[in-house]
Amino acid sequence: MNHAETSDTGVSPRISTRKMRMPLSATGVSPVIFTGKMRLPLLGISLLLVFAMGSSSSALAQSKPPTRPSSPQKQDDQDIDLDDVISVNTSEVLLPVTVRNASGLLVGNLTRKDFRVFEDGVEQSLSDLSLRKVPVDVVLMVDASSSVAESLDDFRRAAEGFATHLAVDDRVSLMQFDDRVVLLLDWTASMAQLRRALKRIAPGMFTRFHDAMLLASRDLTPRGNARRAIIVLTDGIDSGRGSTFQAALRAALESQTIVYVVSNTRIERVAKQKELLALSGSDSATRFNRLRIDDLRLGLAALEASERNLDALTAATGGKLYRPATFDDLEKTYREVAEELSHQYTIYYSPLDLRRDGRFRRVRVETTTPAHQVSARIGYYSPKK
Repeated sequence: MNHAETSDTGVSPRISTRKMRMPLSATGVSPVIFTGKMRLPLLGISLLLVFAMGSSSSALAQSKPPTRPSSPQKQDDQDIDLDDVISVNTSEVLLPVTVRNASGLLVGNLTRKDFRVFEDGVEQSLSDLSLRKVPVDVVLMVDASSSVAESLDDFRRAAEGFATHLAVDDRVSLMQFDDRVVLLLDWTASMAQLRRALKRIAPGMFTRFHDAMLLASRDLTPRGNARRAIIVLTDGIDSGRGSTFQAALRAALESQTIVYVVSNTRIERVAKQKELLALSGSDSATRFNRLRIDDLRLGLAALEASERNLDALTAATGGKLYRPATFDDLEKTYREVAEELSHQYTIYYSPLDLRRDGRFRRVRVETTTPAHQVSARIGYYSPKK
């Protein structure tokens, strides 16, 4: 494997490097294990970029008549900054937006005139072509640590059902994380490949949630014309051995990724509270079970902190946090996410502020109906010079 530089946050997501034999992926390639020294230039993406650049150069050469060689100064001005190509379109901002009514039902049939977009408090102009049908690339992520291991079969069924509700031009990839972060399947529209990859999910121990979010946001590059989403099944309690929550959130915002979280925090909370009540029946029982009682109380506090982070992550990226009471309805939850993605509005606008300063631009989306509940990313990072 090729090694790459440390992340921009300065924190290297360090993953366990114990030796292991990995089964072949659906494409005949071993699943990729992300490590702290790796920034994946995914093979398929690299080949696509090389092919696209070669094809476009060839097409231009055939279509344009011979011209005089440009001056050295002009040639320098036309150099391409790859960071800009990967991060943000300099002329348009893509903004997926979900609109619900007061009852929580998805609202359809809105037009350009029904939306208002503000960037740093300044209203932006929307053209007649601002609402477009845009495909979506979805990363299906699963927490395979001990806290979620019992629900892996439920996740497999829900993930497969989710994929059946996507449009023909949508794609999925599959990633699991525990004490490692493992890419089980690169971008595909093949249900057969997804089914085979789902069978390779194996339970682990710890939870490298922040590392997984950061790597999925930065290294799994979607198509340039597609929306980008991550759906993750987790309790969100990170082991604290790698990246920070702030780094994971920034990576999601920089990559303009919508994050949906299906959290088992509610399920874990009920179980811990039930055990805590049983151990605290009397003074003598409380004294005898003091260590376990303290451990349960710490666990409950960790769940509270995790829910706050998950709520902040999904709200900032325009997604949603689901806290089911049981995983029996996990397929229903994933179906709801698929329905939302299929009913999303995709707003394009050209920012009035043309500066390329790398600064965070705060965005707010409203509709002309005050009762509407609008979910959208809170902003984006403008490209740097």
